Amino acid sequence: MNYKKIVVIGGGVLGSQIAFQTAYSGYEVVVLAHSEKSKEDTEEKLAKLYKTYVETINLMATREGKDISNWARGIPFGDKFDKADCLKRATYARDNVVISLNMEESLKDADLVIESITENIDAKVELYKSIAPLLPEKTVIVTNSSTLLPSKMAKYTGRSNKYLALHFANSIWKNNIAEVMRQSETHKRYFNQVIAFAKSINMIPLVANEEKSGYLLNSLLVPFLLCAVDLVANGVSDPETIDKAWTLGTGAPKGPFQIIDTVGLMTAKNIILQYQKVPNLLDPLLKKMMLPYNFDGMLEILNKYIDKGKLGKSTGEGFYKYDK
Repeated sequence: MNYKKIVVIGGGVLGSQIAFQTAYSGYEVVVLAHSEKSKEDTEEKLAKLYKTYVETINLMATREGKDISNWARGIPFGDKFDKADCLKRATYARDNVVISLNMEESLKDADLVIESITENIDAKVELYKSIAPLLPEKTVIVTNSSTLLPSKMAKYTGRSNKYLALHFANSIWKNNIAEVMRQSETHKRYFNQVIAFAKSINMIPLVANEEKSGYLLNSLLVPFLLCAVDLVANGVSDPETIDKAWTLGTGAPKGPFQIIDTVGLMTAKNIILQYQKVPNLLDPLLKKMMLPYNFDGMLEILNKYIDKGKLGKSTGEGFYKYDK
């Protein structure tokens, strides 16, 4: 694996994190944005990430920072934590990520394209159709989709043998996992290259040998979040009480609505729309537990916040308020 130039398409919550961590790991990184507004938003996110990395690195150098709750697994390179090296890497990432609106120029000489746009299959397909004629022969494409099957989109990339899924968890510098899932036409060579790339940016590759909607992490997480929104939609309880039920009852650091705020309400909405269209995605036992499954009510709950621009932590408010 001799990747040098990495192009991240989409500078949202995860796209910006992927770009920063990849540059932090020494790669040449370009973020392809779709508008001046998205470019400005990405610049803001990258600036915040630099601050977060520096604060985390400084904390990790203290006794308190050695605690598992403060330690960020994706930050140290090598066998030992080297504060000076980590700060140098963070500064390199801050100064070297390029944000561009020029698709043709951005994709020129790309070794790997990481697509990280909205969780909507039509939007992804249109993007692939746009970039396919512009890509060098060598370019491998991965999707950071959290639920969609790569096989449903592979043919639109123009290189099905070089297309697969690489899904990251939020707070990439700390929750440093990357799910690598191939589809039937993915060549083993490129599958192995992507696994090697994930390791090279300090991720722990989690290999999915068969396609599964939701992959590993979201096969567990998405039904949990849907159950929470369904409880509100059916008038059973409110978000704060439901979060307390989960955090106090299990010792988990976040409840489902705090998690939704972190991943973004638009992402949650798109996932609900996907499940609404394909009800067979739900496990039979889950269906039995949740009947009647109030999809319309769930969307209504989310739309009340989305229509007011309350998209989650990234905008300063979702189900909860945050310092921007």
